[in-house]
Amino acid sequence: MFLRNAWYVAAWDTEVTDAPLARMLLSEPVVLFRTQNGRAVALEDRCCHRQLPLSLGSVIEDELQCGYHGLRFDATGACVAVPGQIKVPPGAKVRSFPVVERHGWIWIWMGDAARADAALIPDWWWMDHPDWQVVRGNEGRPLHIKCHYELITDNLLDLSHLSFVHADTIGAESILDYPAKTAREADGIKMTRLIPNEAPAPLYKMAGDFEGNVDRWQIVEALVPGCCDVDVGSAEVGSGVLEGNRPQGIAFHALSAATPETATSTHQFYAHPRMFSLDSDEMDDVYRVDFKRVFMEDVAMMEAQQVMLDRDPNRRQVDINVDAPALAMRALIAERIAAENGSGHASGHAAP
Repeated sequence: MFLRNAWYVAAWDTEVTDAPLARMLLSEPVVLFRTQNGRAVALEDRCCHRQLPLSLGSVIEDELQCGYHGLRFDATGACVAVPGQIKVPPGAKVRSFPVVERHGWIWIWMGDAARADAALIPDWWWMDHPDWQVVRGNEGRPLHIKCHYELITDNLLDLSHLSFVHADTIGAESILDYPAKTAREADGIKMTRLIPNEAPAPLYKMAGDFEGNVDRWQIVEALVPGCCDVDVGSAEVGSGVLEGNRPQGIAFHALSAATPETATSTHQFYAHPRMFSLDSDEMDDVYRVDFKRVFMEDVAMMEAQQVMLDRDPNRRQVDINVDAPALAMRALIAERIAAENGSGHASGHAAP
């Protein structure tokens, strides 16, 4: 079961053109396209006539034409023309979804359209600010991951795994010596870990040209239903970053929006805004290549988890201290789903 009255990323802005784009979101088929003035549109990807996916058709001016019998639909989902007849049959329409283009992404609201408030989209202003250089993850395409979307949030809220999964890039044994603090916020969970006066991780040592120890921070804000801002970096010892004087040194964000495809597959959209080496092509390549490798190492872990969860979904799992932020986030999502469905408890695949 998914939370429907929420914003999800449906696509990168560059993915949506005047050619139909098919994408399964929350187990529902959606087709995206642009009108002549560049406006992004999202419709149900199913013709109301004989159920052919509209994504197999074509965009004619501002309308989407079914590839089977040529019915044409406008941006509201209304059928406006049927070849061979003058009148359009009553009720000939498909569902349209509210969309907002922001931060380089097309955001979609899959629930009650009357409740779609653009102010609820995460304020990830770094994506559009001239003082930040942005590298789009996976060459500006979503990662398709064969796992439930909450496993991605679990992964990002528990950065202790860096010491094991990413030991040769962004991991360090010192991470385990500093426990994370968990705070519940209005629409999400915040995890904070501050690491003073320790050796930098290999990738950070290279990027910052550090000669000695650093002060390192890991601050993750997870927002319902699946957005995560991973605010991380390293700076010279005593520079004030641990007291909140950020960003400086090697300061960047890993922004992640996990949009469920189905109960066991997810589209992950991610990007890296950074506030150092803004004009460095070499540093762009670090984020484009090395950090993609980091993300793919996580993908391998999460997909392996999902395989085992599918084999025995009722197997008891033991929790440890580092799970606190992820468990809090799962509880919050379950509460929101239960409230949306008017029940006292959430059902479905809230906790794989």
